Amino acid sequence: MPITANDPHRKSWLHVPENSDFPIQNIPFGVFITKEDVVTIGTRIGDFAVDMGALQQLGYFEGIELTDDMFMQDTLNDFISDGKKTWRLVRNRLADIFDAENPELRDNKSHRDVVVFKIEDVEMQLPVHIGDYTDFYSSKEHATNVGKMFRDPENALLPNWLHIPVGYHGRSSTIVPSGIPVHRPMGQTLPNGETQPVFGPSRLVDFELETAFITTDANIMGENIPLTEAEDYIFGMVLLNDWSARDIQKWEYVPLGPFLAKNFASSISPWIVTLDALEPFRTASPKQEPKPLPYLQQTGNHAFDINLEVSIAPEDNEETLVCKSNFKYMYWTMSQQLAHHTINGCRINSGDMMGSGTISGSTEDSFGSMLELTWGGQKPLKMKDGSERKFINDGDTVIMRGYCQNQEVRIGFGEVASKLLPPITTK
Repeated sequence: MPITANDPHRKSWLHVPENSDFPIQNIPFGVFITKEDVVTIGTRIGDFAVDMGALQQLGYFEGIELTDDMFMQDTLNDFISDGKKTWRLVRNRLADIFDAENPELRDNKSHRDVVVFKIEDVEMQLPVHIGDYTDFYSSKEHATNVGKMFRDPENALLPNWLHIPVGYHGRSSTIVPSGIPVHRPMGQTLPNGETQPVFGPSRLVDFELETAFITTDANIMGENIPLTEAEDYIFGMVLLNDWSARDIQKWEYVPLGPFLAKNFASSISPWIVTLDALEPFRTASPKQEPKPLPYLQQTGNHAFDINLEVSIAPEDNEETLVCKSNFKYMYWTMSQQLAHHTINGCRINSGDMMGSGTISGSTEDSFGSMLELTWGGQKPLKMKDGSERKFINDGDTVIMRGYCQNQEVRIGFGEVASKLLPPITTK
């Protein structure tokens, strides 16, 4: 089935500002609350949110097999479960409805009034019920930097890293959408030179610049997903700030890896951009040496050219750009991550989220965490207000943005912005 929604020449009758992340060629999916307190599934074009529940009730999806309440729910899980054919049909239909040449909704004011909202008049929600969350560690540059800092600089990568997409199972209960503040975590740390841990707030709270992909129901327990089919089970992508408490992590991670230092908060952008929308921005991945085992061997372009950036805004002050990176730097692709995740028969469900791991490039300004940007605090970053940062201060807002752009179209994710608050006093 062709992806007619991607026609770069298509225009919308809704106004789309220049350099908007959300032209009619994007059509992401999310969940929002209207000013009438109605929760609905929707999409975004320009600076307008579209109520897909209202569209369905008014008959605009006629001819597409959907349950009667498909878009009148508070998560996208059921829609995602319907599979790639339905996603594409709905996205193509939305592109037709909002095409500049289509008068059906454009010229029907009573319908427009219940379907289209200004983006500032809606409140974005977590788009899916995330049952399980896995975080990978798939940037060679990031893994090398961390290895140099904490292990042998001559042997920065652990022996398994070039053979498998390393990952761990995270915690879904503390995944929040953009705009929800995050509290500095409390925990155990081991001060330098000491042999006994102390308890208190983390002093080294960090961001991690990541993306994440959302899956559909993919397999039954015991069944693996072949690499060649993996993308059929990926609904789309979001931006992910996978917050990290470096001092807590340093003390606790041996021998079982990340735990409390990583599960206190993960922030995501609220609009899920589909793989269909990202199709024009496919690109080659880094060459993999040594060649992976056969179940992970891949040909063709399975990376995406997504520009990424991070800014820090001190409280009541202008933001400072601290990092510019790109998703195409990732050593392991999403397909390889999903194929490896299921090679042992692990079941994957609708709404599961898989984090990419910190996305770092080869230059110092492309490092995807404060740990790398300041090299463990040795090289503080200067903010526009004159202050310095080794890690994230209370009151700082971390803002991540991402977009793809070619000569014809720009497809973006918007942003994930989260403010770090002081710790909540323990009971």
